[in-house]
Amino acid sequence: MKFADRADLLGAAMLSPALAYVILLVGVPFVLAILLSFSNATAGSLTLDWAGFANYAAILGDPVFRRALGNTVIVTIGSQVLVVVLATAAAQVFRAAFLGRRAARFVLLLPWAVPVSLAAIAWTWIFDSTFSVINWTLKAAGLMHGWLYWLGDPALALLAIIIVQAWRIFPFATVIVLAGLASIPQEIMEAAIVDGAGFWRRLLQIELPLLLPVVAVAVLFGVVYTATDLGVVYILTGGGPANTTHVLPTLAFQRGILGADLGQGAAIAVFLLPFLIVVAIAMLRIARRAEVGGAGGTGGAR
Repeated sequence: MKFADRADLLGAAMLSPALAYVILLVGVPFVLAILLSFSNATAGSLTLDWAGFANYAAILGDPVFRRALGNTVIVTIGSQVLVVVLATAAAQVFRAAFLGRRAARFVLLLPWAVPVSLAAIAWTWIFDSTFSVINWTLKAAGLMHGWLYWLGDPALALLAIIIVQAWRIFPFATVIVLAGLASIPQEIMEAAIVDGAGFWRRLLQIELPLLLPVVAVAVLFGVVYTATDLGVVYILTGGGPANTTHVLPTLAFQRGILGADLGQGAAIAVFLLPFLIVVAIAMLRIARRAEVGGAGGTGGAR
């Protein structure tokens, strides 16, 4: 019997590259990070002396870590709220037929296609304290009389990070929402129009409830991308001013790589795991309940 005729062997052979990728590039580093978090390992040292929970106790008592944890939550939630609003609005626009729609969709995907480092550098100039195009535009329009130091003020710097993270992710979410809108049966929308439902009523009472599972998946991906991102925050602010805009990935990099304390850096990185697990479970439950509720509502309508 030929190898191609053996479904079990062929399936295993086709899955093996993906499995090797997950094990070598995800599984092994993850296990190593857990081991490092319970050790006093430092850069340049080849020993892994057992330290117990000392690294976790140290970071939990560190105000910089607590602020970084709060910043991670604020940036993640704030950016995803913006993403949902922008993606829903953009999906409504791109669903309609208009001249230049293909070109507009191409432009929409540019933030997702541009490398994060290049995009963050461009945004650094946009938020620059001297050359900020936002400041000059507001001043020219007469909407601002002072000057906004976007990356020098902790609150404004955190807002700038939220804006950049939302700008980076919302094209991906828009594509997902567009696919969800295309899956809504046209009969439902036609019946709503016949019943006299306007745009906002159709959006709030029909489309958004049906899109909830799709939006939950988009938010889940967005949360993972935002919470684990290092490049945007590191390039924009470097965690400054005065360590006020650190998120967990940048603080882990600062302690573990720049500070050579691999144990604490690994402990900070591992701390992301429970946060992401909670978010993933919550989003998947929301999606599941929305699917069950939608199925029940459809069955009842019949």
